[in-house]
Amino acid sequence: MAGENLKVLSALDSAKTQWYHFTAIIIAGMGFFTDAYDLFCISLVTKMLGRIYYHVEGASKPGTLPPNVSAAVNGVALCGTLAGQLFFGWLGDKLGRKKVYGITLMLMCLCSIASGLSFGHDAKAVMATLCFFRFWLGFGIGGDYPLSATIMSEYANKKTRGAFIAAVFAMQGFGILGGGIFAMIISSAFEARFPAPAYQVDAAASTVPEADYVWRIILMVGAVPALLTYYWRMKMPETARYTALVAKDLKQANADMSKVLNVDIEAEQTKVEQKIENPSSDNSFGLFSKEFVRRHGLHLLGTTSTWFLLDIAFYSQNLFQKDIFSAIGWIPAAKTMNAIKEVFTIARAQTLIALCSTVPGYWFTVALIDKMGRFTIQLLGFSMMTIFMFALAFPYNHWTQPGHHIPFVVMYSFTFFFANFGPNATTFVVPAEIFPARLRSTCHGISAASGKLGAIVGAFGFLYLAQNQDKAKTDAGYPPGIGVKNSLIMLGVVNVLGLLFTFLVPESKGKSLEEMSGENEDVKKGGEELEHPPSYTNRKVPMA
Repeated sequence: MAGENLKVLSALDSAKTQWYHFTAIIIAGMGFFTDAYDLFCISLVTKMLGRIYYHVEGASKPGTLPPNVSAAVNGVALCGTLAGQLFFGWLGDKLGRKKVYGITLMLMCLCSIASGLSFGHDAKAVMATLCFFRFWLGFGIGGDYPLSATIMSEYANKKTRGAFIAAVFAMQGFGILGGGIFAMIISSAFEARFPAPAYQVDAAASTVPEADYVWRIILMVGAVPALLTYYWRMKMPETARYTALVAKDLKQANADMSKVLNVDIEAEQTKVEQKIENPSSDNSFGLFSKEFVRRHGLHLLGTTSTWFLLDIAFYSQNLFQKDIFSAIGWIPAAKTMNAIKEVFTIARAQTLIALCSTVPGYWFTVALIDKMGRFTIQLLGFSMMTIFMFALAFPYNHWTQPGHHIPFVVMYSFTFFFANFGPNATTFVVPAEIFPARLRSTCHGISAASGKLGAIVGAFGFLYLAQNQDKAKTDAGYPPGIGVKNSLIMLGVVNVLGLLFTFLVPESKGKSLEEMSGENEDVKKGGEELEHPPSYTNRKVPMA
């Protein structure tokens, strides 16, 4: 809507931070808490699945998932997430953010429960059922990305918008932390109630039948936080920017925002109706049209490429950190623990990493993103990730020696810290700010789907690289862990590429969404006052 300073949008840009902003962060953020819990809790129980369903009577070591099954169990949810991001991102622009927001949450709830109830007459059938439900779980998770980011960006004011969007995404860190803590609690409870001997000759001796309940309960609990926020998601009004700029109903936008932001906003319906009758041809371009490519082509390339490269590294680190810690000897050998104890040990390591590096990294971004800017934080993150990856990779044999495990874990933790105080947060924030309202959810979905494509590369590709190279090289007389070393080197190279593509991403700090997207050409550059400041009076109206 070029040339029109709508007062409802002006009021949103200049509104003071209110209780509703924090309510929206919690409502949207609990979706990301659930997302992270569901996506990463599978890595806690993967080894247990191998012990339960793939042990061989009289074998000399505990059962493990075959590489193809392990890759499928870890990666199938990411495939579903990619599809969900594209589909729900598009649907959010067609039907509105609110109308499809509840669908994604219910899909996540149902599939979390169904994943824990996976059934079958043999191991392959159970794994196939688990993969089926985790694909659709990922499909629902995928919808949460573009919708939550877009809703939060369209509610926020321009001075604190980055912090609000980043705070929603930061709930992902609490989801990872919550998954680790719950896995520790449930495994400890089962270990106390159903003690089992450490691994002996028969793999079944260290896997009590009750272990089958542990992984199922861990997966099913992911439905709880989503269910707790479903009602409040349904009570949220449609965003004013969608209602005004896409649905063209300014009166409804005014009414909705007057309720939730405690202001009275004077309508300018006459001007809007005139604008609808004579829409600007410059601002009616479609996705991937010549005009879109001219205005936003490089922006979309920047957001998709950086998210793709970041997620190769980020998801590889998260999903397979247990294998890396085992390779350097920080997690004891499987044969020294029973199945339930192994879940506790892996969960403890993940919880420690999340508590000391992952969660602080997210909240450093929340605190500093509107001061330092998106570009600076992303550049810093990719740079530091590169440095720490190479510092771990090149002297890898040194880190595997006795007494060097703790320094390795500390440096490895720094890669997580700078991923989250860096591109893992900014790649989520920026696509929700720089595209037009009618394409915002779609473009965020495309960017996020590109990221999940990178995650799939990490989940499938680097698993085979680490496992197959380790086996081949060890058989040939090379030191153990050579595959892990090469994987770390490649992840360092990936981070270098991410750093370079960051230069395609524009800085959106302190600018209105309409200024960034070009929808309001009368907004002055540099965040100056609008030509027509918002007119409103304070009110005390309860949240709808």
